[in-house]
Amino acid sequence: MQTFNPADHMVFCRKYKENLPKLPNPPFPNAKGQEIQNTVSAKAWNEWIELQTMLINEKHLSMIDPHAKQFLTEQREKFLDNGDYEKPAGYTPKA
Repeated sequence: MQTFNPADHMVFCRKYKENLPKLPNPPFPNAKGQEIQNTVSAKAWNEWIELQTMLINEKHLSMIDPHAKQFLTEQREKFLDNGDYEKPAGYTPKA
């Protein structure tokens, strides 16, 4: 019988620099998705998804455009690494 270990559901989040609940599944079906699941908390990922949606809408990005995908990939990495990422007009990060 397997016992529940809360530590198995935590990750040291690269954005928040603390142990937080991890994503239940990798966000992408590849090595990058696994890396994100192992280094990014569910909280940080959900915040990124909100920001990504705002960027797509504000900049009228098409997800079939390779340049748009590259832009979002770059912004995602900057956001998750606490870098200087693109912010939609009027955007203020959650405290």
